[in-house]
Amino acid sequence: MPSIPLKVKCPTCQRQVLWSTANTFRPFCCERCKLIDLGEWAAEEKVIPGNPITPDSDNADEFYN
Repeated sequence: MPSIPLKVKCPTCQRQVLWSTANTFRPFCCERCKLIDLGEWAAEEKVIPGNPITPDSDNADEFYN
């Protein structure tokens, strides 16, 4: 029984994308969408929620040395 190809939405433009090894930009639909997403992370428009690490926190030495 053949498997149904998995389709996902491009995180940037929401276009349907076939999830396969043939799509080198997955989960994005194209290089443009991939670079837009990268730019948003670099500009800190996107962040992973959590407590920020400050220089006075207990484990700050791990990150600042």
